[in-house]
Amino acid sequence: MKKVCVVIASRANYGRVKYLMKAIQSHKKLQLQLIVGASALLPQFGDLRNILRKDGFDIDKEIFYIVSGETLLTQAKSTGLGIIELATAFEECKPDAVITVADRFETMATAIASTYLNIKLIHLQGGEVSGNIDDRVRHSITKLSDLHFVCSEESRKRVISMGEPIENVFNYGCPSMDTLVNENLLITDEFINEFIGVGHKTDFSKPYILMLQHPVTTSYMKGFDQTMSTLKALYNFDEYQKIVLWPNVDAGSNDVSKAIRTFREKNINLSNFYFIKNLSPENYAIVLNNASCCVGNSSSFIRECSFLGVPTVIVGDRQKQREHGKNVQFCEYNQSEIESEIYNQIKQNRYKKETIFGDGNAGINIAEEISNFLFNLN
Repeated sequence: MKKVCVVIASRANYGRVKYLMKAIQSHKKLQLQLIVGASALLPQFGDLRNILRKDGFDIDKEIFYIVSGETLLTQAKSTGLGIIELATAFEECKPDAVITVADRFETMATAIASTYLNIKLIHLQGGEVSGNIDDRVRHSITKLSDLHFVCSEESRKRVISMGEPIENVFNYGCPSMDTLVNENLLITDEFINEFIGVGHKTDFSKPYILMLQHPVTTSYMKGFDQTMSTLKALYNFDEYQKIVLWPNVDAGSNDVSKAIRTFREKNINLSNFYFIKNLSPENYAIVLNNASCCVGNSSSFIRECSFLGVPTVIVGDRQKQREHGKNVQFCEYNQSEIESEIYNQIKQNRYKKETIFGDGNAGINIAEEISNFLFNLN
């Protein structure tokens, strides 16, 4: 059996690869190894260990390499520390291949450590364009990788145009679509019992708006005002409940978190806001599916919501050049503009499902291609 090591470094990582991990775990020629590190171990960003174990995965290594502070400097240092810690973990686990996801600094650390140890690198979500620093990271990882699983036809063509061998570039869609196809996305009592946060508890028999806004590295130190604009816009939709999720660990995260806390503390009597730190991939999919509108700058609002047909407002420039479906409208960090776009999107009710990023069968297909690739090397 060939050992395939998946590195989970954030809650978003896991949402993307859960069903690929299941496919590798059940494949007769592959052995799954799992390394969990970075923000995936930190409570403030959603410690995933219990979720992973509940889902039936054994963790081979737990490694801490986030330098506290959430600044540009600590982000750079965390990348360097990640290379050191991941290199040690790979040397001990001795995988035949390493899987890394997307375009984050943790992904860069994984790619560099794997490459310099001569371990085959498999990259998911390459070839995409978002219009910020993530593009540089994503394309750099593409050039370090041996095998590519992109999420759209446009991305496949872009990776090939970068000089990657056409026989090593596959488009089976994004494995996160598998969650949407294979899980029950209806509101259940079990889901409600697991939905724990702070504020006015959401009544899922009534409509709600979902907000998730991450910091933007290229506009560092502006996250407080940017986030506050979105929160103030949401405040004026009295007839809708609001679910607000906490940001990721990128530089500027403290500014976004501070804006959320400040907004909450200045509006002590908020009657329809609920604040959540972390959700499992299944519960996050349920929240997405049942939202009246999604607002912020998460790539999941573009990717998963196009499949679900959920109206979406993307705020700011974090995703400004990303391929998207008809369900997405863009706006600047301006309260009145955000309000206007939310109002227009809510009127749309629901969009037609689009399969730009796959149809929900990625995991099994990717696992089979990985097996073919590794065994053809001998």
